[in-house]
Amino acid sequence: MRILAKIFFFMVVALPVLFSCESNFHDVKRINSVAFNPVGESEDINLKYTDSGKVKAGMTSPLMLDFTQLDYGFNEFPKGVKITLYDTNGNKTYIEANYGIRYEGTDVMDLKGNVRISTDDGKLLTTEQLYYDQKNEWFYTEQYFNYRDSQGNNLEGPGLDCSKDFKVFNVQRSKGAANQLKT
Repeated sequence: MRILAKIFFFMVVALPVLFSCESNFHDVKRINSVAFNPVGESEDINLKYTDSGKVKAGMTSPLMLDFTQLDYGFNEFPKGVKITLYDTNGNKTYIEANYGIRYEGTDVMDLKGNVRISTDDGKLLTTEQLYYDQKNEWFYTEQYFNYRDSQGNNLEGPGLDCSKDFKVFNVQRSKGAANQLKT
């Protein structure tokens, strides 16, 4: 009789509790998970940034994902991004990368994968990752870079920061050949 009572207790009391705990556990896991989905997707974007009626920059990308609903919002460019920067004299700086993220609160872009920056006067900078501070119009990286200009000057090494037109150029450690490096 005692064995029957134990089996009855187990089937009536213990089994439902075990199954309800399993169900609650899945609910708790689902509550704690964060939905990390964009609030918007845009294909084939072509944006222009203007200031006082003048175009300062243009950006194109096959796909932009908008995550600006997050506490630290951002826009992601998973299929690459191309940016054209204009100075007051009409000179252009061209930026290309296989991937990019623009952080909303800081106006910093993180560019990755075959990053290329070129200018109308023949300067070219290549690296695998580069940050662009849009407010200060400044590039910086800790990655290995290669820079060359139209006069045959070549500079390479890890880490640099420079202005968008390469007129101010700071490197951490570098090597290269310079005829008379004019930036």
